[in-house]
Amino acid sequence: MKKILFFSLTILFVTAQTEVKSQVKAQSQKTRIIVTSDGEIDDECSMVRFLLYANEWDIEGIITTSSQYHWHGHKWAGDDWISPYLDAYEKVYPNLLKHDKGYPSPKYLRSINYLGNIETEGEMESITPGSRHIVKVLLDESDNRPIWIQAWGGTNTLARALKTIEEEHPDKMEYVAGKLRFFFIWEQDNTYQTYIHPHWGKFNIQTIICDQFWAVAYQWDKIIPADKQKYFRANWMKSNILEHHGPLCSLYEAYKGGNDKEGFIAGETKSQGDFRSEGDSPAFIYAIPTGLRSLESPDYGGWGGRYVKVRENTWLDEVLEPNYVYPEGRWYTETGWGRNYMRKQYPKHQDLMTAYFNPITRWLDALQNDFAVRADWCVKSYKESNHSPVVKLKNALDIKAKPGSLIRLNASGTFDPDGNKLNYSWWQYGDADSYPGLIPIDNNTTIKASFIVPTNAEKGQTIHIICEVKDNGVPTLTQYQRVIVTIE
Repeated sequence: MKKILFFSLTILFVTAQTEVKSQVKAQSQKTRIIVTSDGEIDDECSMVRFLLYANEWDIEGIITTSSQYHWHGHKWAGDDWISPYLDAYEKVYPNLLKHDKGYPSPKYLRSINYLGNIETEGEMESITPGSRHIVKVLLDESDNRPIWIQAWGGTNTLARALKTIEEEHPDKMEYVAGKLRFFFIWEQDNTYQTYIHPHWGKFNIQTIICDQFWAVAYQWDKIIPADKQKYFRANWMKSNILEHHGPLCSLYEAYKGGNDKEGFIAGETKSQGDFRSEGDSPAFIYAIPTGLRSLESPDYGGWGGRYVKVRENTWLDEVLEPNYVYPEGRWYTETGWGRNYMRKQYPKHQDLMTAYFNPITRWLDALQNDFAVRADWCVKSYKESNHSPVVKLKNALDIKAKPGSLIRLNASGTFDPDGNKLNYSWWQYGDADSYPGLIPIDNNTTIKASFIVPTNAEKGQTIHIICEVKDNGVPTLTQYQRVIVTIE
């Protein structure tokens, strides 16, 4: 009997160890992020969506900072503007756990919420709780995974943290830079140009600076294609987000009507309850694990946009205007192509506008349906809600092939956690290709597809094929897997 008991306990211990190792492995696959935000009204809208996706990342800091638009005493949301959102998150947290055990606890999120440099626009001399926390995370050598620092406002708190490391730990600069990835919603102060790039540029830190976010900012009704605007109108917003979805979604600041925006002319076509603005959301939407592999390279493209290398380590929005020359220095409201187009050219040359914002707008129906499901998770049981299909391919995701080769694609490992019917679509993501031609794909709406590498493909060129899978749940959810074929 004792032997049987000992054997049973041993099995339990080994099983527990296996479960722990499994959890650690799952945790290690998440993307690490730190958010800095100036608390603008669209940051507050973004914060609702961000918290609904908090299970998808290792969130290691939520830092309030200033910007060219907001600082202490100037259109300031308050030092504790995030608190109501974390309080509301705490109320829906038990229900969110029914859908994914990976949601971080409200206590943990509060423990990493700090005030950064907020006194004036671009102030970076003061050492603040927020800058100290960033320093602590970056110097921690127990975790060498890349860490994405997102600037929803200015970059000044980040700059202060990096300056502290340079002053106090100069021997660690190269190590820290090796882990850093930047995603900025514009340069909302000048500290990237005056400090970060001059002092840290030699380390070639990958830096994405986004202007195409304007597609989901205050003038979305002029930019988003007509067939996708229904996902941003009051009827959809009220049914799927604003009403009967718990206290967190009820905090979402939809359009109130009239001239209710911060310094922007009210859109004539907007109605009360319409989507307002989430200009900062692309910073974290870019990091949502959809299977598009956008984190591997800024020019791959994904829900958070697609970017091209302009200089050194800097990736900006692709401008298709003939003979366009990117400006030196800051990429922000005064220089960003999209913002200037909306100010000075709209509604002329809308083909250029459509192409410029397409890297984000092409995905908006899938993105909004996914948002709606996350809102459902706040109030509904697992059985009552929809969950994304899991796309698994039998073929390799990275394939080397010679011209004329037959490439077989197989998504038979794909499944839906709710048992929903799945629809498949294989398509060429030509914007991300370096091969310039079109690729016919045989059986492109079935589980198994194939194509022949063109005979004129040249060595080193790439072909990006997307496996897009939609379920028939309510609302419909979409996930992907990208296959990259490199020509030998």
